[in-house]
Amino acid sequence: MLEGGPLDVLTGDYLAELTMLILGRDRLKDPGLGYARTFLRQLEDTLGLARERGVRIVANAGGLNPAGLAEAVRALAAKLDVPVAVAHVEGDDLMPYGKGALTANAYLGGAGITACLRAGADVVVTGRVTDAALVSGPAAWWFDWAADDHDRLAGAVVAGHVLECGTQATGGNYAFFGRHDVRRPGFPLAEIESDGSSVITKHPGTGGAVTVGTVTAQLLYETQGAHYLGPDVTARLDTVRLRQAGPDRVRIEGVRGEAPPDTLKVGITRLGGHRNEVTFVLTGLDIEAKADLVRAQLAPALEGVARAEWTLARTDHTDAATEETASALLRLVVRDPDPDRVGRALTSAAVELALASYPGFHVTTPPGPAQPYGVFATALVPSTTVPHTAVLPDGSRIPIPTTPHPTAIPPAGAATIPAPPAFEARGSGGGAPETGRGAPGGVWGAAPVTGRGGEGKGPAGTTRAPLGRIAGARSGDKGGDANIGVWAETDEAYTWLAATLTTDTLKALLPEAASLPLTRHDLPNLRALNFTLPGILGDGVASAHRFDPQAKALGEWLRARHLDIPVHLLPEPEAGP
Repeated sequence: MLEGGPLDVLTGDYLAELTMLILGRDRLKDPGLGYARTFLRQLEDTLGLARERGVRIVANAGGLNPAGLAEAVRALAAKLDVPVAVAHVEGDDLMPYGKGALTANAYLGGAGITACLRAGADVVVTGRVTDAALVSGPAAWWFDWAADDHDRLAGAVVAGHVLECGTQATGGNYAFFGRHDVRRPGFPLAEIESDGSSVITKHPGTGGAVTVGTVTAQLLYETQGAHYLGPDVTARLDTVRLRQAGPDRVRIEGVRGEAPPDTLKVGITRLGGHRNEVTFVLTGLDIEAKADLVRAQLAPALEGVARAEWTLARTDHTDAATEETASALLRLVVRDPDPDRVGRALTSAAVELALASYPGFHVTTPPGPAQPYGVFATALVPSTTVPHTAVLPDGSRIPIPTTPHPTAIPPAGAATIPAPPAFEARGSGGGAPETGRGAPGGVWGAAPVTGRGGEGKGPAGTTRAPLGRIAGARSGDKGGDANIGVWAETDEAYTWLAATLTTDTLKALLPEAASLPLTRHDLPNLRALNFTLPGILGDGVASAHRFDPQAKALGEWLRARHLDIPVHLLPEPEAGP
């Protein structure tokens, strides 16, 4: 990024929910740790070049110890003989916090970063700030925005959300990945303007692509509803407009902002207990009967275990040409507060069935000890109770003021407000009506969905096909919740999508979600729908509750499901050679 073209600020997002748990365990071993040490190794190669080119560096690599990282950066700069001014942002760490909490960090906004840059900092490191704050904070410094410049701040927040996952905005993990060479996608950058609008692009000569589609995909990633709540501003995602402004250039404009809530989200990690797993390979005939036999044989060993979950993945094929494709996988995951209950004694009991169970018995890995796992939860605290502080290069400490808002005033004496689900229930609440929207006779909205591909006869003019033939999707996690953003590439396809893909339809297509209180949020400017799936990930990624614990592929599963699609919406098959 430093060598590829002009740059004013280089940002780095190092923190995720799982990262906070890892840093918390590091801090238990050594109170001087708790920050992302990889940042220092990267800085050793780049600090001199950044200084030479006048590029500021802003990163949340401070994790649980931003002051410690700032001191380490100063030591590295002295070693390299590179004169830089280093500042940091703190106040997010709320420990000690409740029984059993390993970490508890409020998500701060970008105002502390802005104060550090205004004081002349060349490098700013923070603890837990929102990912988008790494962009909105520098933008507010550059253009001298005020705290109530809500539209401008919202535009920068949207740009920051696009940048936060790097190459996911330039073709990485993109639903239509075959359209571009994405083997080595370049990193995105945002050209932000004084009114908060921006152009997402990348350095010349780098791989991947920046299109309305790639930017839409990232905009839908891990978002709530139409109101994208943040500590500096509430960005209205339903006002975002995208347009292609040239090769690898997408303009973001029209973003409206509203006042932020008067609470901050707090991410809390705890050690949830210990877990272990065994995966049995079942080959050939009678897969279900073989699975039943193993479950029955291990039942005595599982008595008293807090949680035991069996999953049978039918990866086997009839009359398979290879042994691997003739095999299914039976996975046992066990969890318990006591590591001995789910330790080697249990996994050994599984492996010791080798000579006395189903024919062809074997497992994928040898027995192992129990491993600790973490859980992630959220809470809300009044923003006025969090000591958001900018520690400037000269060591002076600047408290970042918080302006209370008239809504959601906490009760007198309350220190903590119980959090709602990770996604707020905003938006349409139940999806579009079943009747067609804009289609003659309402045919589009009446397409029957059985949840099973290839069954039933659809309305005239439709054919059974995967949803992914006409729609892209991007999914992700927020604690124990997941979201799936689905978008169409034409107005006509979106009209059909909005009328057809209701919450009930989604439940039919994804049976894992059938019992969940799903919410649909309509984003017509993006030709997109965003679904929130509360609780589908259990206690979050660290608990490994699900086969895909961060819901990264949930959207691709949805795209692979079949329903009745109007024939005229489907793309023409590619011509042969």
